[in-house]
Amino acid sequence: MEESEGRLSKPVAVIACIAMTLFYVAILYAPTLILRLPPPQSYENFMIRRFICAAVCSVASVIFCALVLPITSGEASYSFGVYGIRSDHFWQAMVFPLFLTSLMYAGSLMLKSMLLVNKWKEHRHQEGEPLLGCIKSTLLSLPGQMSSVASNVLFWRNFIVAPVTEELVFRACMIPLLLCGGFKAYNAIFLCPTFFSLAHLNHMMEIYSRHNYSLLKASLVVGLQLGYTVVFGSYASFLFIRTGNIVAPLVAHAFCNYMGLPVLFVHGKGLVSIAFITGMVSFVWLLFPITRPDLYNENTNNCRCWQGYCSWNQ
Repeated sequence: MEESEGRLSKPVAVIACIAMTLFYVAILYAPTLILRLPPPQSYENFMIRRFICAAVCSVASVIFCALVLPITSGEASYSFGVYGIRSDHFWQAMVFPLFLTSLMYAGSLMLKSMLLVNKWKEHRHQEGEPLLGCIKSTLLSLPGQMSSVASNVLFWRNFIVAPVTEELVFRACMIPLLLCGGFKAYNAIFLCPTFFSLAHLNHMMEIYSRHNYSLLKASLVVGLQLGYTVVFGSYASFLFIRTGNIVAPLVAHAFCNYMGLPVLFVHGKGLVSIAFITGMVSFVWLLFPITRPDLYNENTNNCRCWQGYCSWNQ
């Protein structure tokens, strides 16, 4: 930022990011390895314990960065803005990146739509109910389904806790460190996901032990997972730097967790492949226009990003 002339060295920035990565992974196992707490009685209790650990790590990372980064202003909005925690331009930061991300899943969304229509047709054929009636019954069942989903611990892990804590640590904390450490924006976009992917290496031992996979098969599964996290991490870092708002990568993260891997093609359903190709072309075409920094900041010359990086002039 213009008001802050202090800078970190690149080694200090990298070491700080590595330390936060190790802490994020280690604290998930702290209850059993360090605190020696008894095993949880249920899977739900196990996940709640992990939720608490991830939350503690996020708060600790924010405090750690506040001590390391040369923040000169004591104003709350300024300090929170460093991490992309802002109340202004909230709907832009939510809607535009969500629409952009959905374009990558055009094939998946087309497949889901086709399966839903086929389900309605089948129900209509069996029950003799008109199509509008099927649609109405589906809409009426949504509140009950949403209530059931919201009470599921996996819902909280995939769509609330994981996106919020991971984006806070691996985007809101690490990117300011890297940018303030002298890394260029494009370097930070590809370097930050490296730490993000390393934090998922612990999944290899879980897959190896829980599913009784061979070491080779577990390595292949985790390799694919790490590749996906690197690609997504680069995209999320790009959104954070371009918008200067943590909401942008957060909604993209939650949506990707819901959709999983994009569907490229389905045998006998050519529309899915057409939708996927059209969506990807549209995604590439709109990537920069729809993430223009002036859409998310009143004045890009005085935006709340380190060294003015969200103006994309650096």
